[in-house]
Amino acid sequence: MPWAASAAAPQQPTARTASPQVILDWSETAVATVHTDAKRPVPEQLLWYGFVSAAVYNAVVGIEGRYTPYKWHERGPRGASSEAAAAAAAHRVLLTYFPASQARLDAALTASLAKIPDGRAEDKGVAFGERAAARIVQLRENDGRGAPVTYDRPPAPGVWRPTLPANAPFAVPWLGQVRPMLLDSPDQFLPGAPPTLTSKAYTREFAEVKAVGARTGSTRTAQQTETARFFSDALPLQVQAANRGYVQRHGLGIVDAARLFAATGTAMADATITGWNAKFTYAQWRPITAIQLADTDGNPATAADPSWLPLLDTPPYPDWVSGHNVNDGAVMSVLNRLTGGDIDFRISSAVTGTSRTYTSAADYNRDVIDARVWGGLHFRSSDVVANRTGGRIGSYALAHYFKPIK
Repeated sequence: MPWAASAAAPQQPTARTASPQVILDWSETAVATVHTDAKRPVPEQLLWYGFVSAAVYNAVVGIEGRYTPYKWHERGPRGASSEAAAAAAAHRVLLTYFPASQARLDAALTASLAKIPDGRAEDKGVAFGERAAARIVQLRENDGRGAPVTYDRPPAPGVWRPTLPANAPFAVPWLGQVRPMLLDSPDQFLPGAPPTLTSKAYTREFAEVKAVGARTGSTRTAQQTETARFFSDALPLQVQAANRGYVQRHGLGIVDAARLFAATGTAMADATITGWNAKFTYAQWRPITAIQLADTDGNPATAADPSWLPLLDTPPYPDWVSGHNVNDGAVMSVLNRLTGGDIDFRISSAVTGTSRTYTSAADYNRDVIDARVWGGLHFRSSDVVANRTGGRIGSYALAHYFKPIK
């Protein structure tokens, strides 16, 4: 397995075998802080999970070795506890950005440290974890988060505008201008423009989503409806849970667990930035608008249906490209490389109350591409192009970062 094949001898052996449980515990704490407490928009959450995972990774590999640190050259003190370092790093990053959750975070840190013998190893680990966190905070200063970016394009054929049911404005438009974690710029992997409104591709995809993505009178099968609903759950939470399950089932150590979370976390952060950059750049209208206003698109082969609604509620941002799929592509690309192709991705949906297991990235990508069309949320090429773009980002992540020390 690639996990074992990529392992090198630790730089600095620790006094006891470090447990990966601290990685899993702080994954759950990060979700509770960002999603439950702070209630940040789902796309934005991916940035925060990326920050936390990078800090934890640096804290762990700085002590245990085996992989190159992320944008850092510090090594931890000999004999320091990597568990204590991981907990302290996650705690400090989350507390820096979410001080309102201090009670939750302090309690989680106390619980983590209670599992580690008191003494110099623990103390040195905590101190190094604080340094690892400070490095990530420093790297993210003035990175564009929350910048006053305004979407002000006037409505026109093909141009996005707020949609039912909430008619909400473009959510977190600044997200596409944030400095990436891995890439050189938000537009490094910017895809080309969507098909024009009078093209054969647009006409074909319009007809497909109109027929199969409708809330009522659709040609969907029951299984297609279930798939659409399954993939309407919050992807960041699903991936965090899937990673935790993978670590437990496959017995990953603390180093490989930290690497798994960091590689997927940072790749998804950059995939989100790339996706939002495309959404803001191209501002393509959603199927709900395209179908209801088809009599304005200049295409005689598309027919308007003013009452058409999608199976799933349309989120408040443009179609091109699919934010879900750009992240799916990134995750699958990372997992493919880390596992040698046997991804064993077990994912659950709170929306449907069901779970699925994927052993092939191609099978997963096929389902999630279909799902967003069957849900009436995207034209097919928006999903396909997004997924491919995300795949390139995931490949870039492991080609340039998180590499084994030779």
